[in-house]
Amino acid sequence: MTGTYHIWTIGCQMNEADSRHLASQFEALGFVETPKAVDADIAVLNTCVVRQQPEDKAVRKLTALGGVKKNRPGMIIALMGCMVGTREAEDLAERFPFVDVFAAPSQTDMLVDTILQNDAYQHLSKAQIELADYRLPAVNRDKAVTAFVPVTLGCSHVCSYCVIPHRRGPDRSRKPDEVLSEVRALAEQGIKEVNLLGQIVDRYGFDLEEGINLAWLLREVAEIDGILRVRFLTSHPAYMDEELIRTVAETEKVCPYIEIPFQAGSDRILESMRRGYTQQEYRDIVSNIRKYMPEAAINTDVIVGYPTETEEDFQETMKLAEDLRLDMHHIAKYSPRPRTLSSRMEDDVSPDEKESRRVRLDDLVTKINAEKSAELLGQTVEVLVEEFQEKKNRWRGRTPHNKLVFFESKEDCLGQLVNVKINWTGPFSLIGTIA
Repeated sequence: MTGTYHIWTIGCQMNEADSRHLASQFEALGFVETPKAVDADIAVLNTCVVRQQPEDKAVRKLTALGGVKKNRPGMIIALMGCMVGTREAEDLAERFPFVDVFAAPSQTDMLVDTILQNDAYQHLSKAQIELADYRLPAVNRDKAVTAFVPVTLGCSHVCSYCVIPHRRGPDRSRKPDEVLSEVRALAEQGIKEVNLLGQIVDRYGFDLEEGINLAWLLREVAEIDGILRVRFLTSHPAYMDEELIRTVAETEKVCPYIEIPFQAGSDRILESMRRGYTQQEYRDIVSNIRKYMPEAAINTDVIVGYPTETEEDFQETMKLAEDLRLDMHHIAKYSPRPRTLSSRMEDDVSPDEKESRRVRLDDLVTKINAEKSAELLGQTVEVLVEEFQEKKNRWRGRTPHNKLVFFESKEDCLGQLVNVKINWTGPFSLIGTIA
């Protein structure tokens, strides 16, 4: 054994994919995962700053590790992800002088290169990593059923409130052969479902040769042996075209499930956010999706309490949610992020009012969720089984529409497609028995 590592991850699915890749690289070099960061020879924090709360959590975790390192000076502490971004390392080095490595999002190779320069690890060779490319880390091996696969990195659509373009850089597509090789390798290791990732995933291929786009990639991934389901997220309304919608509708393995944020129902707020569409244009996109896939699941993101948002603006968001009856709403209270356009605006909606709007919208969409789930009572749904929950003695999986389903069975159902008859419904999950 070379040593031990621990990776602490917070934030989006892209961070989860980066952490999985980094863990694979460490294990190829002979490192073994340890469950606690304080016990690790190499401790990595993979961070998120899209809102203030996850950044605060990372700072607390990092500060605690700094105290541990005083007693273990040989410990390597690495900070990666959006807290570092593409231009923050110098400032962070002054703030946290005990950190050994700063790595931008997805820059796992640079992080490993820096660690290999340490005297304790100079005997290791990066060639060991190349021999184990795309290998699942031990914690996932023979257990994981689904995997995230980044296909676009960064973002060039500068929404007024979003720090991602500043931290992850401009968007760029991964080469198709690279993506398909990763999916094939994951399928060979037992992965049954892949979720193609991008900050704006429907921009995939904009910088590649003509004819290469997300619709093309979905069809290619669906042809890979062993892959049972394909998903993708997150889409942007401005790039959701008819070819993509038809591909989802017509490609059997691609799930009828689309994540497409509307963020606000007020055209005035959408314009200030620099989203690039109106609420009517968003409604038209949803109508087009439902024209080809009447039962499609559509999830969305919403921000409440954006600067200058009035009660009238908020009521337009409520009306949009009530009219469209989407399947899931991820609701966030606005928080100003450094170096964004909206951070120059007065944060003039009080914390109490932000919370009031969050609660009112959450109550509405939870009611909608419950009503839509109730329509499945007594129906049989196909479930891809992802995990056995030992404490509750039941299996957990998801439908093609991303509905969470629990059921009991004495059989080994991991990674299998199982038909489950639903006998209980709630707003966020379903319970049933094998049909």
